[in-house]
Amino acid sequence: MSGHNKWAQIKRQKGAADAAKSNLWGKLGKRIAVESKKANGDVNSPGLRAIIETAKKTNMPKDTIERAVAKGTSADAATLESITYEAYGPGGAAILIEALTDSRNRTAQEIKHLLSEHGLALASPGSALWAFEHSPEGYTPKTTVPLSESDNEKLMKILETIDAYDDVQEVYTNAE
Repeated sequence: MSGHNKWAQIKRQKGAADAAKSNLWGKLGKRIAVESKKANGDVNSPGLRAIIETAKKTNMPKDTIERAVAKGTSADAATLESITYEAYGPGGAAILIEALTDSRNRTAQEIKHLLSEHGLALASPGSALWAFEHSPEGYTPKTTVPLSESDNEKLMKILETIDAYDDVQEVYTNAE
């Protein structure tokens, strides 16, 4: 009966939860650093304050938040830029991928690779963006595309794979 006790199960569950939390905190740390750079470290600026509040809601430790703010204001801080990639998924669903990166080429190649694993490719700029409206919270679909159950399952796997990549901040789709 080795490996079948409750402690082994707790260890596996905690490991999965910790990995998800670490991924989220990494993404929030990047966003805090970018906003900190824009605000010159002023934690009272609206953009930086909003990201810090989001980080606190996810129970991100205070010292981790402070390190991210300091990272954005340090002289040797890498220049992070925001890039939006577009693609079409199963059933013609439009996909927008917002990434924050210090290397456009590396991130573009990784996104292309992740898409190609699922038989997809990057779309030309503007080809999927027309289906969305930009709001302060993100992108909301202007039109939606109904998907079959099998296409929906494929799309969910694709979105999970893309979202797990470190540089990806948000992924949007217009699928119903």
